[in-house]
Amino acid sequence: MSFTVPPPPLDIAEHLPELLSHARSTTLLYPRGGSPGRRESSLGGPLLWPADEPWPTRAAPDHYNPARDCAVVGPDPVAMVPVLQLFARDVPALAFPAGTEVLQVLWCPLIHSEHDQWSPVPVLRWRSAAEVASGRLLDEVPQPYEFDDEYVPRPCVVHPTEVTEFPNWDMPEDLSERVGEWSDELEETTGISYYDAFTTNQSKVGGYPGWTQAPSWPHCVCGERMEHLLTISASESCGRWLPVEERTRPGSGWEVSDTLRDDSHGMDMGDAGGVYVFVCRACPDWPTVHRYDC
Repeated sequence: MSFTVPPPPLDIAEHLPELLSHARSTTLLYPRGGSPGRRESSLGGPLLWPADEPWPTRAAPDHYNPARDCAVVGPDPVAMVPVLQLFARDVPALAFPAGTEVLQVLWCPLIHSEHDQWSPVPVLRWRSAAEVASGRLLDEVPQPYEFDDEYVPRPCVVHPTEVTEFPNWDMPEDLSERVGEWSDELEETTGISYYDAFTTNQSKVGGYPGWTQAPSWPHCVCGERMEHLLTISASESCGRWLPVEERTRPGSGWEVSDTLRDDSHGMDMGDAGGVYVFVCRACPDWPTVHRYDC
């Protein structure tokens, strides 16, 4: 079930029409605690996984658990944990490789220094649900013998909701300066800034990465700049982006109940961190890489 997001407080075309060419469609996931099944889209829920396919693990000489005084873990491989499963029916704006309609994301729930990211390293699977369901399904998922609970999500149902967002960092410098000045004026007159009203920082598919630090867009080995596929974020925008269905009182876009604060995946990911996954669709195998900031 999708949510209802209130419209922006004003028409951006009347104030900064230069931004219109930077608008992007994005699907906000709104993960909320629940008991999703393996045939449903979820964040942290069970995956539709073939019984005859080995469960992915990761062995790294330097991965560690900061919750255990930065102790290095090893040498045995650590089982990955389910992070995200999306069915095409729930995210129609997401392009899938031919013959597939399920996207699965897993990662090792430990910190890795790979490429100086100091984050979990996600792996992706694109699947045909019918093909997997035609065989025996995995019933017992291997559990990691060591993990940092900041990177193990609680099972959540998702509420994919399509919206239009604008860039936070990803715009020309001169335009960024004008946006910043206008944002200050907007906040003084309406009580909401451009960044709160038109940009999002939460788990989502497509759109812009929810950078909390300077952008670090990756390029594929083919030379193409990769596109943002999805973000898994510890943060969740409130304000204008708080769904109508979850507002604590009519007309309030800013108040989030204590129940709602706790009713999500529960990952802090360092300090309100985010893992951004990028894909190159120009290459036939759709390679992916990730970035992390907090």
